[in-house]
Amino acid sequence: MSLHGDYDPQNIFAQIIRGEAPCYKLYEDDQVLAFLDLFPQAFGHTLVIPKRVAARNLLEIDADSLAKLMQVTQRLARVLVEELKPDGVQVAQFNGAPAGQTVFHLHMHIIPRFAGQGLGIHAADRADPAELQALQARLVERIAG
Repeated sequence: MSLHGDYDPQNIFAQIIRGEAPCYKLYEDDQVLAFLDLFPQAFGHTLVIPKRVAARNLLEIDADSLAKLMQVTQRLARVLVEELKPDGVQVAQFNGAPAGQTVFHLHMHIIPRFAGQGLGIHAADRADPAELQALQARLVERIAG
């Protein structure tokens, strides 16, 4: 898919925003939603998305909405670092299929990186739901506190 085209309101992130698909929610306000990735590149891999902007990529979002998205991304990156104590943290965003984008709703990846682990792609298998639920509980408690 190219950088240009129509926003698909049936993409999985739009379904999550509408409550039609489940997620392991970490944070939500009127503009932004964050949740754990079901196919994580590393333990704690989190996605942060705009809720009210039908932007497929970085080129289609207004500056104020992008600023809010980045504020939440930074806040959650700090929480993940505090809770998981990774050796590094990667924040990534992809625009268009040739750049690696697979869901065409603008989103930020926050990926805790641990020494000895490569910069892999999404897991071939879905993460263990019990593990995601336990991590969600830990992170939501820290975010609220």
